[in-house]
Amino acid sequence: MQSRSLSRELALLVLSQVPDQQKKRASQDLPMESLLQKALDSLMQHWRETLDAGASELEQAQQGLLDSELQEGQAVPVESIRSHLRIALGSAEQVLNGLSACMELPRLLLLGDQENIRQAAMQRVALVLEHRSSIDSGLDAVMEGWRLSRLPRIDRDILRLAVVDLQNLSTPAPVAFNEAVELANRYSDEQGRRMINGVLRRFHDAAATASA
Repeated sequence: MQSRSLSRELALLVLSQVPDQQKKRASQDLPMESLLQKALDSLMQHWRETLDAGASELEQAQQGLLDSELQEGQAVPVESIRSHLRIALGSAEQVLNGLSACMELPRLLLLGDQENIRQAAMQRVALVLEHRSSIDSGLDAVMEGWRLSRLPRIDRDILRLAVVDLQNLSTPAPVAFNEAVELANRYSDEQGRRMINGVLRRFHDAAATASA
């Protein structure tokens, strides 16, 4: 994994603990270590809740099978059972992806230039905080009947970091899109991945049209 990808992921974890009302602060004033620890604690709690939800879906699938066996002549509710199993498997996949990402992060940091990665991460955080109002307005304009504020916090921050890549760090659009989707693969879900990719492409197209 490149240093840029690592710094982006660190920035995402730090941003997840900075309140949306937080005004711009110098990057050196943000307590990165404590914010990262809080982010990891929050992620662990989120994954526990996701696993609990998946276990509930499995129980409902099992109950559907038991009910059909106890009632002679009743058709097995195949579609309902499939739906419960699909949701449960999706929950398990999300948790495994997230755990894998966080377990790998310390090793990758040790292999890289930690100070440069840290500085790049905090630069991204500072840029998001400085331009958050205009970033959010631009994203809202291409949400197509949805509002940025209604998205999960992790999805909002993935989008904000991608906009910083596009507007402030001269990252090529395909790279910014791919990196955002990769973060969504680690920390969001299938719906989040599709939404993030679509919103970013519309945002980029709108910006290109405005500057033409």
